[in-house]
Amino acid sequence: MKKTFVATRSNQQNQAYVLLLFGAVLLLGAWLVHPNSSDYPGGVLLFGVGMLISSFLHPGRLIIAGSLATALGIAAFLVFKGLIPGSQAFPAYILAIGIALLAIAFAGRRGYVGRGAVSPAGIVIGVGLIEVLLIGHLAPPWLIPFALSLWFPGLGLLVLGIIYFVMGKMPRRAG
Repeated sequence: MKKTFVATRSNQQNQAYVLLLFGAVLLLGAWLVHPNSSDYPGGVLLFGVGMLISSFLHPGRLIIAGSLATALGIAAFLVFKGLIPGSQAFPAYILAIGIALLAIAFAGRRGYVGRGAVSPAGIVIGVGLIEVLLIGHLAPPWLIPFALSLWFPGLGLLVLGIIYFVMGKMPRRAG
């Protein structure tokens, strides 16, 4: 039996407000506290957690990206914190992607994700391209410290919040 999830406009707007609030709090933390990204490499993890928490209000929107970013963020945190050796980083990322795809499959069973969802593939391809750039020493030197800092999730969640806020204000199509 297939469930369909219908989000109200207020849930969509509340999701935008949660994203804006998390983004603003993380940017404020990055600006005032200045945590060292090598000591606290939680940028990708916090970005994923922020998307995952906001997806509770409107699951169809950010459940895929939130699941993947959270799982990859946990792996990145463990690798950059030194709890997983650098030689085991690739297997850790593969396991994280597998766990995230399992969570996405459960969301699909509940009707939150459609059959034609292509965003998991796009996110995995994006992560793969970043890894290729890093291995080839073609990535800018500021990329990894930025992704591990509070600036990345703060800016990312703020931009997502603005996009979803504007999308929520647009008139709906009839039909």
